[in-house]
Amino acid sequence: MIKGAIHSIETFGSVDGPGIRFIVFLKGCNLRCKYCHNADTWDPKSEDMRTPDELLDFAERYRSYWGEEGGITVSGGEPLLQIDFLIELFTKAKERGINTCIDTALQPFTREEPFFSKFNKLVEVTDLMLVDIKHIDNEEHKKLTGLPNENILDGMRYLSEIGQPIWIRHVLVPDITDVDEYLIKTRAFIENLSNVKKIEVLPYHSLGQHKFEALGIPYQLEGVKSPSKERVENATQILRGLK
Repeated sequence: MIKGAIHSIETFGSVDGPGIRFIVFLKGCNLRCKYCHNADTWDPKSEDMRTPDELLDFAERYRSYWGEEGGITVSGGEPLLQIDFLIELFTKAKERGINTCIDTALQPFTREEPFFSKFNKLVEVTDLMLVDIKHIDNEEHKKLTGLPNENILDGMRYLSEIGQPIWIRHVLVPDITDVDEYLIKTRAFIENLSNVKKIEVLPYHSLGQHKFEALGIPYQLEGVKSPSKERVENATQILRGLK
């Protein structure tokens, strides 16, 4: 019986997909984002291992809160690192009539096998994907996350090719992603996608800093302030093509 490595669960989430969501945070991530607020999810090992049925049985206790739009969102970490578990979880969720959503950075995406076939199987039972664009510039993406972005952007193009609905999220970090030149390039990329249902700008915050410190990892954005309301509005207008 396949089990997922669980980090934590939020039973009443309102910002990770439509409606009220039961959110499962999985362990494991290959990115090392400087602003990560879940650095304690990087390690793939977990003492909390659960089967899809165990999770779904627990989730359904809260089903009365979900309304017509709500359901289950799987976040992380990077959920796609546990793709076999995700396929089984979402296949069983759809059998129960549950709306399914994945919050992903698409970092593991490749058109090579065996991942590609599994990814297509997963998409068939996924109603929505929340996809992060960490940084549009490849070199800056490496500085910010430790890894390149070519396969991530290719993953987004593929989701557009097959018509999989996505919401795009972009964390706005002063002097890193909050640069008009990069925001305009990000917008140009988004304009070539046909499947974007929503664009969200998430202002940088340092609430995850204490987790870095607890893990003994240097926090590289020390002293960086959250962007002003004006800069958030500027980014929102650029990314949504209003400016």
